[in-house]
Amino acid sequence: MLRNLKIENIAVIESAEIAFEDGLNIMTGETGAGKSIVIDAISAILGERTSKELVRTGSDKASVTALFEVQPEAFAALMDELGLDEPEDGQLLIRRTISADGKNACRVNGCPVTVGMLRTLGRELVNIHGQHDSQKLLNPKTHLAYLDALLHDEKELADYRTAFDAWKAVCREIRSLQTDDAEKQRKLDLLNYQIGEIEAAELTEGEMDELKKSRAFYRNSEKILSSLAAAQGLLNGGDELPGALVEVRSAADELDAAAAYYEEIEPTAQQLRELSYQLDDVNETVRDLLESMDYDPQLAQQVEDRLDALNRLSRKYGADEAAMLAFCEDCRRQRDAILFSDERLQELNEREKACYQAVQQAADRLSGLRREGGKLLSERVCEELSFLDMPNVTFVAEQTECELNETGCDAVEFLISANLGETPKPLAKIASGGELSRIMLSIKNVLSDSDAVGTLIFDEIDTGVSGHAAVKLGRKLHEVAQGRQVICVTHLAQIAARADHHFGIAKSTANGKTYTRISLLDWEQRKRELARILGGEAVTQAQLDLAQELLTNT
Repeated sequence: MLRNLKIENIAVIESAEIAFEDGLNIMTGETGAGKSIVIDAISAILGERTSKELVRTGSDKASVTALFEVQPEAFAALMDELGLDEPEDGQLLIRRTISADGKNACRVNGCPVTVGMLRTLGRELVNIHGQHDSQKLLNPKTHLAYLDALLHDEKELADYRTAFDAWKAVCREIRSLQTDDAEKQRKLDLLNYQIGEIEAAELTEGEMDELKKSRAFYRNSEKILSSLAAAQGLLNGGDELPGALVEVRSAADELDAAAAYYEEIEPTAQQLRELSYQLDDVNETVRDLLESMDYDPQLAQQVEDRLDALNRLSRKYGADEAAMLAFCEDCRRQRDAILFSDERLQELNEREKACYQAVQQAADRLSGLRREGGKLLSERVCEELSFLDMPNVTFVAEQTECELNETGCDAVEFLISANLGETPKPLAKIASGGELSRIMLSIKNVLSDSDAVGTLIFDEIDTGVSGHAAVKLGRKLHEVAQGRQVICVTHLAQIAARADHHFGIAKSTANGKTYTRISLLDWEQRKRELARILGGEAVTQAQLDLAQELLTNT
């Protein structure tokens, strides 16, 4: 349940904090005071889309912080799926910051999360029902989802979807094999050409790397020879100057002579003598390298030609030998599939029949559950609507058969007859705004038993409702709030009088800016607020008396 909501710099709300309780929490206020902004703020921390336009004018950023109280065991699997720690003491602290440049930052118990993760978590925390939900009822495409929510049989839905996906996969493979002979031959010719070209190259993994090394050697052979010759000359010396090898040997001889009279020189003399031996080994190695250098122009050209050929293949079939060989193997599989397509097609046709039978059986089971659920939904919605001053209503969840699709073979449309003797017709043709609001509340109340979400929010769901129906609507909202938390924005005194906790939202101006204040109302404040809703610009004693009667008799 939502325990605390803190809003900073959202539209006309500079700073506000609301402590929600169990039961029915009502919010009222004049038009434009900021009631819808509170709902927008809650939507933001549930991961819904936001706009930088929400940021209060003159502020760099806006933020919403919400504290939820949850059952840790109920959220353990979801938190693990999202990679978040389980909530300590059953508390979830969610914060979302919206910058003036449109950037968002979201955190859950201090851990950064994406908006998508926030949306996934939000679905398990709060359900928001507003005027747009009533309008969604006019679209028959949404009705099946309402019926399935009542069934709450995830296994049957999952089993059907598994069977449907398997059937569609077989159908796709059958379509891919059902090509004409000319097209098959064209594809075979291409595959045979590609396979032949790769096989003719006799590829070996790692060959291209070795060829590149050889090419580098041949292209730089003159430089290599020149460097080896120069190194040998510096080591051996020439007619005019002794080489490094001679100089080091001479230096070692000098130190040996001195060591006969000064023994501390002995280690250095020995070290230099060893160095002369090492230089001698190096000299021998350089000489061997020079003698073994063999530059063959014909071999160099062969390397260039082979590398060019492999590079051409690489541009068509893959970055290296492994990729080209994998491409060739895939071509062989495609060729075999075409060559044996008739046998494969016969096998797939047999499998398609079995898969179709399985998906049809799963769809039939699902349809049976939906027919039972439709009857139950119709009965319970009619009971709810009768209580809400629509006693003669007939509500029907009409179920017809359609082509197999992702959801089954059923099309569901809600039909209604508001008066005795009339044939039920689609909601869009019959229901008024007030009737839609009551139908929506009735459906939500029926579905609430299968809904584990602890907080329901109704945003002006009373549109088009007045008089005695408003009184009944208030009672029904209060009934829905038993054992859970309901937050409701309303313009009706009959509903506001039913509040367990009543929040007043007021707007004021100061220093050229608009400010919104949200406060929990006491008895006297509630009475004046109800009187304001009942009356007009000025609150009269008669309105105050009526407001007190509403509060006393609810």
